[in-house]
Amino acid sequence: MTSRTFDEFNIGVGATKELSLRVSVATLVRVLFENPRDGDLILALERKATLLKDESGRSVRVIAQPFGGAIRLLDPQALRDLIGDFHFDSEESCSEQDFRIFIRPSDWEAVQGFCINHFRDFDDSVLEREPTRELAEECADALQISLKPDQYIYKPVGTVVEDDPTPTENIHARGHLTSRVYRIFEACIHDASLSHAMLTNSESYSNQDLHERVLEDTQNGGKGRANAILTLPWKLISDAYLAVSPEARNAPILFEDNHLDESVAAILEVVTVPKYRWL
Repeated sequence: MTSRTFDEFNIGVGATKELSLRVSVATLVRVLFENPRDGDLILALERKATLLKDESGRSVRVIAQPFGGAIRLLDPQALRDLIGDFHFDSEESCSEQDFRIFIRPSDWEAVQGFCINHFRDFDDSVLEREPTRELAEECADALQISLKPDQYIYKPVGTVVEDDPTPTENIHARGHLTSRVYRIFEACIHDASLSHAMLTNSESYSNQDLHERVLEDTQNGGKGRANAILTLPWKLISDAYLAVSPEARNAPILFEDNHLDESVAAILEVVTVPKYRWL
């Protein structure tokens, strides 16, 4: 990344009156495998525990969400050539080249088109197009293993857009209204040892265990985070979403004492979610 990008970022960190809409562009990965015990199809989610700090004190939030994360904007100048100035939402996003930015609300349609066009380019050097980096990082965080390319196969499924901005829970920009573009992938695990590791991890760590690990991490000078896996039968989770109203799918839902992030609904093509638009 050029020094100019950092200079522009440092001029105005975060939202301004003009650059008021936060945009997050990310991958979501539907991770599936056959249960080696009975052959049922299993959905694997990332379970994240985070220490939250607000006016009322400290609390720990544990929520399950699809694997994935911010897509890297490898060539910020290409976007500036289209819409002019924008700001990354934090110094961390800037240094990591994460596509988490503040734009003019009037540029939202142009940013969507920019993403879709570059997703379609197989030789693209502007946007990170594959989910492999995030999958490897999150498996390392949750399982303490090094994910190998020959343990799974993946394919793109489609793109989901959330047009109506909602407040983000991201720790670097909490509360800012955010519109989202998700690149959806499906990853099928065919390595039995990895499937077994995910099942074992899910069964070994309760949400309370993660809560305690967060507090321990904080006491040891960490950021107050802990990760694990949550494995759920695909049919049960699909049926659970079909059993609630479409409007309820816009928000996190509780399933067997697990809080499922609203983005889980984005990877379920079998359900209709009002706030998500498939492209």
